[in-house]
Amino acid sequence: MEIKVISVNISEEKGTIKKPVDFIEINEKGVVGDAHAGYWNRQISLLATESMEKFGKEANREFIPGEFAENITTTGVALHVTRPLDRFVIGETEMEVTQIGKRCHGDGCAIYREVGNCVMPKEGIFCRTIKNGKIKPGDEIQYLPRVMRIYLLTLSDRASRGEYEDRSGPRTAELVKEFFRQNGYESIIETEIIPDDAVELRQKLVEAGNKKFDVVFTTGGTGIGPRDITPDVTRTLLDKEIPGIMEQIRLKYGQDKPNVLLSRAVAGVMGSTLVFNMPGSVRAIQEYTTEIFKSIKHMIYMLHGLDLH
Repeated sequence: MEIKVISVNISEEKGTIKKPVDFIEINEKGVVGDAHAGYWNRQISLLATESMEKFGKEANREFIPGEFAENITTTGVALHVTRPLDRFVIGETEMEVTQIGKRCHGDGCAIYREVGNCVMPKEGIFCRTIKNGKIKPGDEIQYLPRVMRIYLLTLSDRASRGEYEDRSGPRTAELVKEFFRQNGYESIIETEIIPDDAVELRQKLVEAGNKKFDVVFTTGGTGIGPRDITPDVTRTLLDKEIPGIMEQIRLKYGQDKPNVLLSRAVAGVMGSTLVFNMPGSVRAIQEYTTEIFKSIKHMIYMLHGLDLH
């Protein structure tokens, strides 16, 4: 089914329906002349006609474009199943999804007062401008789902020489792939094995940052042995360290397994890339990822300037 724009709509005041117009112009603040334009995450609102029609049947009345205060009325795509950081190319413009749904205003919403419900808080989405331009009814919409790029780096002298089968890297890849799949994101995972060498590790981390991977996981080299250098090298490249995650992991699992407390793993931000050290055992990978996954999506959103509390 073709994905396209059905209507473009503007209002000069908040809290009112938007009126269809011949075209809208998108700039760095959102829709020019619209009351909701500004330097924030909800610059442009979109709602699918499919959502409007479904809600219309429940409310036993028809709704017209702009009545839910959406800037762009679409057809052919289930907007509410998109995810933050997905993108749309419409005509000469490009926009990025920043929020799915919103808080219901209750009695402050005219439709809620009329029918006791509203579809916008559940199935409307919000975007911010990536590329300026004009949008008009009939424009085709290109949907570009966000693909998370992950780099997994195993540090092991023996595995790098082929004397030992690396199991931590493949297990991490399985867990990471499944986590992002369950959260609606595709992921591309690159893996590599290097010896416990500080110079090579530094080079690989710098390259990963330059390539703007979303997340880097390292496995191995977090202990206190003479060749354990992963945290020492990683820390020198971090712009911001995130100590709480690793402290939580050491405290949680160290209560029953004191050896867990010997891990010196660090986490942090390197440019726009998250970096997490993990020990080399498969069991530790399970424990570390369990805790990291609890907040990694929020961390990625924060790095992209999305405040989705």
